[in-house]
Amino acid sequence: MSMKNNLNEWNIVDLLSHSRHDWMNKLQLIKGNLSLQKYERVNDIIEEVIMEAQHESKLCNLKMPEFASYLLTYNWNKHHLLLEYEILGDVRSLEPFDESVTQWSRSFLDILESTVDRCSENHVSITIDLDSDKAGVRFFFDFNGIINKTDQIENWLKAVDHSRLVVNEYHVDTYELTTVISFGI
Repeated sequence: MSMKNNLNEWNIVDLLSHSRHDWMNKLQLIKGNLSLQKYERVNDIIEEVIMEAQHESKLCNLKMPEFASYLLTYNWNKHHLLLEYEILGDVRSLEPFDESVTQWSRSFLDILESTVDRCSENHVSITIDLDSDKAGVRFFFDFNGIINKTDQIENWLKAVDHSRLVVNEYHVDTYELTTVISFGI
């Protein structure tokens, strides 16, 4: 079954199936650790699930449905990157920026994925900082893994039309990449 990472191409049964699969994996982790009497690990897993659910809720409340759909379903597709995200601060509507942030993120993750070592564990963490008063909202993209073509990423960051977004800073080397984008509210 081939599925695209575009909400319009997912049907409800596919969405529910993937969501149920994720929840079953989490429950099996808890059950396995309970049977091994690893109660501290069970508590850790439950705390991780609670934090993940809180971040999902905040993401959905940003009024950025295209961006939220993209992040929520990203790991359901075959990628050479594992994506996680967190939202810091008080949630507010970022609806006017949904399309531009989604397009930028898709392009960035596509170019990043095309340059990473496919045999390595590659992780991307996106932190959305809503409390950046003087800088507006900031999106931090942190990568850990192996990048085979760092110059390609740097050239993209310098050359791409970032439309309403500003690339505030970036650092790229073989094993890590960090970049910060922002826009004023």
